Amino acid sequence: MLAPSRILIVGGGIAGLAVARALRGQGLVPEIIERAASWPVTGTGLYLPGNGVRALGALGLADKVLARAVCMSHQRILDHAGRRLAEIELAKLWNPVGVCVGIARGDLHRVLLDGAAGVALRFDTTVAALSQQDDEVNVAFADGSTGTYDLVVGADGIHSSIRQLVCGSVRPRHVGQVSWRFLVDHSGVIGTWTAMLAPRRAFLAIPIGPNRVYCYADLVAPTTEDPTGRDLDRFRALFADFAEPVPSILSTLESFDSIHFSPIQEIVLDTWVKGRVVLIGDAAHATSPNMAEGASMALEDALVLTHVLATHGSQAEALSAFSARRRSRIHWVRQRTHRRDRIRTLPVPLRNVALRMAGTALYQRDYRPLLEEP
Repeated sequence: MLAPSRILIVGGGIAGLAVARALRGQGLVPEIIERAASWPVTGTGLYLPGNGVRALGALGLADKVLARAVCMSHQRILDHAGRRLAEIELAKLWNPVGVCVGIARGDLHRVLLDGAAGVALRFDTTVAALSQQDDEVNVAFADGSTGTYDLVVGADGIHSSIRQLVCGSVRPRHVGQVSWRFLVDHSGVIGTWTAMLAPRRAFLAIPIGPNRVYCYADLVAPTTEDPTGRDLDRFRALFADFAEPVPSILSTLESFDSIHFSPIQEIVLDTWVKGRVVLIGDAAHATSPNMAEGASMALEDALVLTHVLATHGSQAEALSAFSARRRSRIHWVRQRTHRRDRIRTLPVPLRNVALRMAGTALYQRDYRPLLEEP
């Protein structure tokens, strides 16, 4: 039996909906609040390695996700002229765990939302203030209402209001890159995860459906502003020296409004637990996306948090166990993202030799600890 019976989840994204689903499976019906006025009608995409698909299986949602996703056979790494640097056969590493897939973020969100059916969900509000006593958290909402809870779960993303309320001014740390994400209809040759690398720049294309491709482009940049000024021609010019299919993909874009720009930032905290408040997902440990583990770590957080709440004698013990179980895994992912970024920024001849000679070995080393259950 879970100790807390009144649980507030702040944030209705991947982490929030996953933990709502997991808690519901234990017989509890938490409450979710979401700062947005409604679910967005558009979005980009994402790549889920095998450990993320395994987590979805534990939530009972893998089949529904796989019905909407595209399974990846390889990761192909090319230089910007289209010459192969590495080709990694994904099944050799991930077969015991799960397939790796590309999926529209909106499709994953819909599956998680359906999976959390029956959980109370309130839009267009967030937590304005909270105060903790020994046995409860008193919450004041931005819409003027109040509530009292046994546990508050901060799942409200990298710019988390809950993190700010309980941890102070811990701001996202810029890791020296900016990125652009978008979806396109493209009937070209992209059949699996394909990245192209140039000095200071990268372009990734992932199929997420029939003739539908998720694209991610990034640039080494010292500041967090968009260097293109939201000008489509300037954005295209950044990648004008890339081989096909990049030019034809970029030619399909009709306006910058379809592109999501963001700096690449990370969150590093000493603790994810403050009394009866716990942070999960990007609110707790956002990282660079080069391992594509953000969604997977959020899904795993949801499973582990629910498990420790169900198996420990007190809530304090459970939250302490949650931090202990997750810290080394999150630390590994963060450290490997830093290492992968350093390899990418090596002088081009050295980078190419490293990827050609040891691309598969490096990949296996990066992900091998994640084959274990979280």
